[in-house]
Amino acid sequence: MKNSNSILSTVKNIFAFVLVILLPIFFLPFTQEYYVTNKLYLLAFAGLAFFLLSAVELLITKKIVWQKRIFDNAFFLFVIMVGLSVLLISPNKIQALLDPNFGLVAIASLFVFYYYLSRTSHVTRKINLITTLNITGLLIALVTFVCQQFQSIDFPSNWLFLKNSSFTPLGIQIDLAIFLGFFAVFSLNQILIKKSDNKKVLLFNSVFLLLNSVALTVTLFSIFKPFDFAQGKPISTILPPLKLSWFAAVEVLKNPLNALFGIGVNNFSSMFARIKDLAYNQSSLWQIQSFTVSRSAVLHILTETGIFGLLAFSLLIFSLFKQVLSQHKSLLLTAIYLLLVMLFFPPSFITFFLLAIFLSYVANSASDLPASPAGGPASPAGRQSPTSSFDVSGMVPIYLGLSIVAFVIIGASGYFLTQGYRAEIFYKKALDGYNNNNLKDLYDNQRQAILINPYIEKYRISFSQTNLLIANNVINRAVESSKAKSPTAKVEINSQDQQTISQAIQAAISEAKAAVALNPQKAVNWENLGVIYRNIMSVVQGQADTWTVSAYQQAISLDPQNPSYRLNLGSVYYGLGVYDEAVKIFEQVTALKSDWPNAYYNLAWALFQKADYQKAALSMQNTIYLLDQKKDKADYDKATKDLEEFKKKIPNSDLTPTPTPQQQVQQQLTLPTPQQKVEPPINLPKEASPEAR
Repeated sequence: MKNSNSILSTVKNIFAFVLVILLPIFFLPFTQEYYVTNKLYLLAFAGLAFFLLSAVELLITKKIVWQKRIFDNAFFLFVIMVGLSVLLISPNKIQALLDPNFGLVAIASLFVFYYYLSRTSHVTRKINLITTLNITGLLIALVTFVCQQFQSIDFPSNWLFLKNSSFTPLGIQIDLAIFLGFFAVFSLNQILIKKSDNKKVLLFNSVFLLLNSVALTVTLFSIFKPFDFAQGKPISTILPPLKLSWFAAVEVLKNPLNALFGIGVNNFSSMFARIKDLAYNQSSLWQIQSFTVSRSAVLHILTETGIFGLLAFSLLIFSLFKQVLSQHKSLLLTAIYLLLVMLFFPPSFITFFLLAIFLSYVANSASDLPASPAGGPASPAGRQSPTSSFDVSGMVPIYLGLSIVAFVIIGASGYFLTQGYRAEIFYKKALDGYNNNNLKDLYDNQRQAILINPYIEKYRISFSQTNLLIANNVINRAVESSKAKSPTAKVEINSQDQQTISQAIQAAISEAKAAVALNPQKAVNWENLGVIYRNIMSVVQGQADTWTVSAYQQAISLDPQNPSYRLNLGSVYYGLGVYDEAVKIFEQVTALKSDWPNAYYNLAWALFQKADYQKAALSMQNTIYLLDQKKDKADYDKATKDLEEFKKKIPNSDLTPTPTPQQQVQQQLTLPTPQQKVEPPINLPKEASPEAR
């Protein structure tokens, strides 16, 4: 029995060391996001494997063994606070569980990983935690150099992403930089720790430091190299504004319940949308409607989990620094590095993974410290961690009951995780179908993903748009058929096509409303519903126009500084011929983003339709003023021609454009036009309205 126990302990140790090495480089092209999603599921399944080994160990030894480590309570308390935020506040609790950067599954899995890694012992004299960490850092440094050579290699079509200059198995360049920085600092610590004259160890750590530093330099150059946003060149990393991240955290404190528990995990984007200011619309980031994470991991914790979550995390960090300052001063630089990363960079799976590794290393080192010298009592910081053991061999119902409960929990959790990962795989297949212009694969795989996991908002939004695409395809065929007979003929739809369109439209609305129901606090969900309604106005009989306006108004109320939502709403009014409301909305758009040519262009035409020719011409001249005559030649010529037509309505006009800031991002000028009506119109049930829940 002792031999079996020893074997299981060795297996757990080796498994923990393998995870340290494997997790940073692990990725699979089977999900939409290749990197962090797969790391999350790998670690979650690994956590279940650890539990399974412990459950088997309980059955064999009939003993409950508990080894206490210094950070256990603080880390577990943090997991509890994240869980309470999910349970009490998060609108979409399943999505909050599976959030790869700061979801409950991610944080809980990292705690399990820390728990077992902090209890590892030397498997052999050459295999231990410090050796494993050195291998991990060295491996990532080497992978960074190798990835730079991928652009010259011919890969199969499914692996062309490797040729991307910003490719890294960690996911994004900023995570790679943080990872390499951690191991560069950690290797420097190892040089400082080694007091012996072992030249081989010193040489290894020096080479290790050099490799990580060079790899870090290459990565930083890739991140901060000059780019041209207007020309659409790829940007490796876009960070949320720190000022707005601070505003989001402060806004949480205004509501007592949110102050305590935050706005809920996986819900930062809804808060960011509410606190955006006008300055954001003048920045190059304005087309990003919202960010899903804060600029600072600490601010993100406060925003999503409230004061309780921040206090629990602060207690964990305080315990870390207390231990480092009392027993491991040589590791202070690494601890400070991690704290700075948490303060000034967004939360990510990799950042919390590094924190878990460092906590494990410090906790393991503390457990190996000898008792106080000269036979005196051990100090609290230096005492060996106690091991508690309870023999339950004489209490068969207890250890059998605990084992059964453990197996049930492991099985249920494994099923939940398997279903979540299967849904991600089907969603990826759906995207492949879209890229291959295979509408059947797109539809079938999206539907399968939703059947497996109906709680993911992006699945619902994508499926609503797919159903809308199906309806539009049928309508377009009917339009082309009618035009082939006579250019002036009405667009008529036969009964079979009408049934197909009706089913597709109702499915599109149903899926869009399902996304809203999953999280009604997100403006993007309401916007998608508005897009669906707007696209069916020409074929639906009844209140589709009212529903469209209502959905866009909901989106605007949740994201009041977003000029795109208002432009779309103004376009709806324009298409309906309600020019007074269109003018009012377009004027709001120009106030929110005064350097957007399309806003002035639409305003000009809305004013023209109202016969307010003087103001229309001024608005059109502002459009021309914001356009680059060379870069936007087609739009410039179009606006100039329209202005000449406007001037014909204003004899002896002398127009002076209103001074506006220089435009930063150009878009093609588009004018909303009424959609072509089709016959007979589709009748939708009352439940299709946005108010129905």
